[in-house]
Amino acid sequence: MVKFNKIWYNTLKEGVILKTKYPIILVHGIVVKDFKRFKAFGKIEKILKDNGFTIFTAKTDGFGTIENNAIQLKKYINLIKERECVDKVNIIAHSKGGLDSKYMIKHLDMEDSVASLTTLCTPHKGSPIASKLLKLPTWLLKFLINFISFWINFWYKIFGDESPNAKEVCRQLQRVESVEEECLKFSDKVYCQSYSSKMNKSTDDFLMAIPYAFSMYYEHTETDGMVPVDSCIFGDYKGYAVDDSVSHLEIIGFMLNKKKKEKIYNFYITLCNDLMNQGF
Repeated sequence: MVKFNKIWYNTLKEGVILKTKYPIILVHGIVVKDFKRFKAFGKIEKILKDNGFTIFTAKTDGFGTIENNAIQLKKYINLIKERECVDKVNIIAHSKGGLDSKYMIKHLDMEDSVASLTTLCTPHKGSPIASKLLKLPTWLLKFLINFISFWINFWYKIFGDESPNAKEVCRQLQRVESVEEECLKFSDKVYCQSYSSKMNKSTDDFLMAIPYAFSMYYEHTETDGMVPVDSCIFGDYKGYAVDDSVSHLEIIGFMLNKKKKEKIYNFYITLCNDLMNQGF
């Protein structure tokens, strides 16, 4: 019988084992990768497993394009379906992982294989950082993009990416005006919900300080440091994941202080519990 750590799971009863109808697949975004000793979602996967949920983290490229990662995700989900003897899975996707998941569902004939899609801080309308980078003077843009992309692709190939393409990923993350039509035509077979987060000031997360300042300077809107809140809205928008200043990296368990650990870990437990209660 699993016992909850009362420091983190004070909203749940000790000794209760939670289990969704379908396995849950965690899908990471760009930059991060999932390794044995360095998990894409930090300790979140282990915590959810310790509390009875069937959890897996998808093996996708850290700098793969939406199309390529969607193909990888489809293969991984089909393996999990066969292994667990189920016909569907739940997806919880962070950042670009949500775009990979949406593409897979819509364009790779996976609507009948996904029960629910939850996106966390996913740039459904793009990111201002990618947009501004691509609007640099042509000569500077060409140099920076080609130089940086070369080294990103080089190292991520060594780290295990099948086909990294940093330049194309940046292009795919540009700001767009609206996804309303896409939302309406997405899928009536998959339950879709989304969450956002925000930073209150640049000092809340030193790793996100520069991109946060950059985003605030150009758009003057609430952001988690990488993705504006309005860009996170898709399907059934639930609002902020946590009632606190939480950055784009902190929402996946990266470098959390004790106070934020409690809130963020409880968020994931509650999220999975809600999926269970909805029959997913």
